Amino acid sequence: MKLSAYADVCLRTLMFLGSRRGQQVTTMDIAEQIGVPYNHVAKAIVELRNRGALDVARGRYGGSQITGRGMDLRVGTLMRDLDVREDVVDCISEAGVPCPLLAACKLRSALRRAREAFYAELDLLSVEDLTSVSTKAPLPFPAMP
Repeated sequence: MKLSAYADVCLRTLMFLGSRRGQQVTTMDIAEQIGVPYNHVAKAIVELRNRGALDVARGRYGGSQITGRGMDLRVGTLMRDLDVREDVVDCISEAGVPCPLLAACKLRSALRRAREAFYAELDLLSVEDLTSVSTKAPLPFPAMP
């Protein structure tokens, strides 16, 4: 499975802001840090704000920060919602001619099940799971003078 470029930018934006909880970060800073054009990040910010995943403040001291709802967001649910493709494969050519195997094709349904299994696996993860630091390793103690 391959994520759409738009879903990828939305997920990267959430992960970046999730790693900087409580901080307001400008769209330009996000774009530079995740290596994506500013316009793409700006579009993702609007989408994520509309979903309640981000708080956005405009103006000179503005920026975006992730909300609790954004941290709890299931990755599979987000990817499923952002994937606008009807099928994994196109069964109609660019000229509008349907595949001659379409009537008896079992590949489309198998690929739909595979795509749903892919999203189901991602449903096990929240944005917080992707951005939290593991605390299982022992924390280093500062040296005593």
